[in-house]
Amino acid sequence: MIVNIPLHIFHEKSILITGGLGSIGREILKNLLPFKPKQIRILDNRETELFHCRQEYRHEKSIRFLYGDVRDKERLLKASQGIDIIFHAAALKHVSLCEYDPYEAIKTNVLGTYNILESAMVNKVDKVILISTDKAVNPSNVMGTTKLLAERLLSSMYYHRGRSQTKFASVRFGNVLSSRGSVLEIWNQQLSQNKKITITDLAMTRFLMSIPDSVALIFYATFLAEEGETFILKMNSVVIQDLAEVFLELNHKPTDFYEIIGRKHGEKIHEDLIFNDERDILLENDLLFVRLPYAEDLTALTRQFKEKMFIPTTRATFSSLDSDLILDKLRIKELLLKQI
Repeated sequence: MIVNIPLHIFHEKSILITGGLGSIGREILKNLLPFKPKQIRILDNRETELFHCRQEYRHEKSIRFLYGDVRDKERLLKASQGIDIIFHAAALKHVSLCEYDPYEAIKTNVLGTYNILESAMVNKVDKVILISTDKAVNPSNVMGTTKLLAERLLSSMYYHRGRSQTKFASVRFGNVLSSRGSVLEIWNQQLSQNKKITITDLAMTRFLMSIPDSVALIFYATFLAEEGETFILKMNSVVIQDLAEVFLELNHKPTDFYEIIGRKHGEKIHEDLIFNDERDILLENDLLFVRLPYAEDLTALTRQFKEKMFIPTTRATFSSLDSDLILDKLRIKELLLKQI
């Protein structure tokens, strides 16, 4: 996917990436370097991985590696000093773990986001971009609920930021292929142990996109962000049975080399990209939807996006079950081959 981002957006800027050692965080880091930012700070709470990543990028003088947790507001206040843009990717993202430890999910996904917002305003950061998930739409689990509240915290800054000039926005997308903890990673581990891959429900559908595509559109949303919008990346979806059978075929296994284990608590059969009541404040272009913040007067903001070639959406539904979004096996195979 080709998205043209003006060089000045990141050139000579100081950028903080929370959760910077995750799949998305590391891809953001890699893709920022060609823009020649002044400094990139990677904040993460995984000591060993910080050490190894520092060794990997030891010749990149613009990168600093910071140990810290978004739950620690004092740490964030220091980490965000002199920062222009924050990419907030730190989160607890596994549905089953958040169901088991809901208080921990709240501390990281909600209170951690609040700490980011407060630190950004104190330090006069230009933009804060939250990495969200389609599980925030009509949530049926703790993880999705906490991410929805995180989104709402950012959109509410339209009212609550006072005199602060910091701009806030969220980016909402679905499952990222080959990211840490993704289904492909799990299946690869199972095959490496000569075990059948596990499937919760053959009829399940999920939105999918590649890591590079997700980061390209995160950068595009950063360029567009103005007043607390939520940017929803346009994606295709897959039926899990089709994905599994193509995956097994590419790995030279019988297409029925799987085991049905049943849905986990809080897991949905299908995902949605948009709430029904968001349709009236939803614009779109070829690459994404933009949900405008709830505000008394959106005329000026709507006009800004229309000048950037956005139009009111004409789409009636936004489900991973929508037939025009579901990839057939040939296109799934093409997608998976790009991951090899």
